[in-house]
Amino acid sequence: MPIELTFLGHSGFVVSGGSHAVAIDPFLTGNPLAVTKPQDVKCGHIALSHGHADHIGDTVAIAKMNGAQVFAAFEICNYLGEHGIEKAQPMNPGGKVMTDFGFIALTQAFHSSSFEDRYMGMPCGVILNIGGVTIYHCGDTGLFSDMKLIGEIYKPDIAMIPIGDRFTMGPELAARAAEFIKPKVAIPIHYNTWPPIEQDPASFKPSGVTVRVMKPGELWSYG
Repeated sequence: MPIELTFLGHSGFVVSGGSHAVAIDPFLTGNPLAVTKPQDVKCGHIALSHGHADHIGDTVAIAKMNGAQVFAAFEICNYLGEHGIEKAQPMNPGGKVMTDFGFIALTQAFHSSSFEDRYMGMPCGVILNIGGVTIYHCGDTGLFSDMKLIGEIYKPDIAMIPIGDRFTMGPELAARAAEFIKPKVAIPIHYNTWPPIEQDPASFKPSGVTVRVMKPGELWSYG
């Protein structure tokens, strides 16, 4: 089944397959590159990689407007529950939750995770299976060799990989990550939102992997 990916800017996406839509890290308010407004996001599910403000973003507002389930680390779900989100689905790295559209799983990531001076659990990557397509959103992370194992286990069709440097991998290490994961397509994320993470996506050149550079607001059909 073909799926559609809409890039929200920074690290955010809405992924649609059939009658289902999943938002990932929907950071819109305060995102200088975003062209989508929170009220424009229609989804039944939200997946969060970790607890930083540029990833939790507009989750509370979007979840309330859509009655959406939110899949995230245990500590993030506790926070969301305190803010009126009744359909939080707590998870941790290595775990998988089956859904009507496929499944969501979390992987490890090497970063940090806190929000409003509060620990938000381990940072994660997100595996999303929807419409028979598997996506690996790496979250914010440095390079680690188990990306190769994650690629072998889940065999993702698409990988969303941060290239901004400073807080995550830069383009060279991100290219190595793509070569470890071996997706059919790699989408660079988490760059050019602010000056400290300015990068030229043309310098993200993994061997043997097709790169798809997306602009905020762009919709791409895959499959």
